[in-house]
Parts: sequence; structure tokens; C-alpha cells
Amino acid sequence: MSKIFVICPVRNADEGFTRFIHGYVENLEVQGHKVHLPPRDTDQTDPHGLEICLTNCDAIIAADEVHIWFDPKSTGSHFDRGMLFAMLRLRMTKKVVLINTVYRTDHKSFENVLLALAEGRDIGRSDIKVEV
Repeated sequence: MSKIFVICPVRNADEGFTRFIHGYVENLEVQGHKVHLPPRDTDQTDPHGLEICLTNCDAIIAADEVHIWFDPKSTGSHFDRGMLFAMLRLRMTKKVVLINTVYRTDHKSFENVLLALAEGRDIGRSDIKVEV
């Protein structure tokens, strides 16, 4: 089974979303996947945020798949998606799965970038491969 990291809002997440994402993760775990859910598995008491970023970075590195709930207002999610993008650029293999519906735009957007990654677009540099 896969190791999965979930990128999703943590701060200011409403109760309905929190119930949904915990149910989503529970379903994955029942299937035998090992899931890292930041609101549950990353210590959120770090006063500066550096340890949160390091913990999430290490968990994304260890993951086979990254599942993303796209919320353009979630600043922590922006950071985690940026780390994922850098890892994919360095040819670390990660399957990208979008949890919620993301709509393509007719202009440049993070939505279009996420859709390309979820469709399997190879963004890796041809001159580098990082082994983990």
C-alpha cells in the first residue's frame, strides 16, 4: 500500500471540512494506506512554523502519493504545494491526486498547474535525479 501525504488547510479550517478530511483519510487507512494528515500528525504548536515546515517536508519526501485539497486561501498549503513542486522538479516520483474539484482556467493559474501535475505531467529536470 502507499504512503500518502495530504495537503489541506489546517489553520481556520471549518468544522465541515475537518469532518470531511478525517473521513477521507479514514477511508484511505481502512484500505491499508499509511497517511500523514498535518492537522493530526504534524505538531501544530510550533511558535515559528519552521518545525511544521520541516515535518511536512520530510513527510512529503517519504510519501508515494500526495493528495491535495485545493484552497487558494490556505497559506500553509501554498508552501506545501511549493515543496511538492520542487520535489517533482528534482525528479522525485510522487503521484498527485486532487481531492476536490479544481477547474481549469483560461489564464495562467495555480489551478492549471495542479491539474497538469495530477494528469501526470513530467516537470522533472532532465539533468538531475534525486534518490531518496
